[in-house]
Amino acid sequence: MHNTALSVQKRVRNRTIRLAYQQKTHTFAFSNYYIETNKTMSYNLLKGKKGIVFGALNDKSIAWKVAVKAVEEGAQIVLSNTPMAIRMGEVAALAKQTGAEVIAADATNVEDLENVFKRAMEVLGGPVDFVLHSIGMSPNVRKKRTYDDLDYKMLGQTLDISAISFHKMIQAAKKLNAIAEYGSVVALTYVAAQRTFLGYNDMADAKALLESIARSFGYIYGREHNVRVNTISQSPTMTTAGAGIKGMDRLYDFANRMSPLGNATADECADYCIVMFSDLTRKVTMQNLFHDGGFSSMGMSLRAMTAYEKGIADEYKDEEGNIIYG
Repeated sequence: MHNTALSVQKRVRNRTIRLAYQQKTHTFAFSNYYIETNKTMSYNLLKGKKGIVFGALNDKSIAWKVAVKAVEEGAQIVLSNTPMAIRMGEVAALAKQTGAEVIAADATNVEDLENVFKRAMEVLGGPVDFVLHSIGMSPNVRKKRTYDDLDYKMLGQTLDISAISFHKMIQAAKKLNAIAEYGSVVALTYVAAQRTFLGYNDMADAKALLESIARSFGYIYGREHNVRVNTISQSPTMTTAGAGIKGMDRLYDFANRMSPLGNATADECADYCIVMFSDLTRKVTMQNLFHDGGFSSMGMSLRAMTAYEKGIADEYKDEEGNIIYG
């Protein structure tokens, strides 16, 4: 009996050693497999849903990544951008990848927006379940006008393109009953709407207006049709639009050092948008949701202080040699 017990123990021990060895030798391969497959893992969060994605330009665009992920999660979509952006960008490639129709529209033109929603309902077979507004442009920023020397005609264009287009979009959808009950509308914004950032210029005013529109329309649309409206305040992101902001590379680095989790990437923002489109957030509305690695709650971090303390007394000058304070 004693010998039998020893024999069983020996076999169990040997088997345990073999299993441990197999686990040790295959762990790396398994983890690599998991990481690779997890990149495209679908949870069917948007299965059966229909949506419109405004603003995709190229594969750096957050809107582009949202479109791809929405389809991966089971949605059917249509794409919309300006005729010029469609000609100059890579939207045709995205349309082919996602099986989406592209509807050209000037987002500042109400008739164009109404056409987008009407055509989307024809193509998709009914009201849509989600809409992404990823539109923004400032002629003043492009022309390098400082905030104390704005061209007011350009300011009007900035507000119309970057914020009022959001109001026009939702108003057109509401009048056409183009968004289904418990649908979700999301617009992308930035913390400069609430805090001062050198170089963000009149885009800060536009983003502040955008967030206000989300709250005001969120109340009305939610009360009448259970449609939710939110904004996502994203980290500085190296998109084509972001590249036009003066000092963007330094802002990106500073935000990354300040944020406990680091900057949120465009892909991660797309993931967040998908969650906001899904039924998991049915009762979230009228919110400005920070998706910035914790940046918006920080005052100063050790990483940022260490990187910048040596130059803290340096004078910063503009292109004409004038000292810039702050």
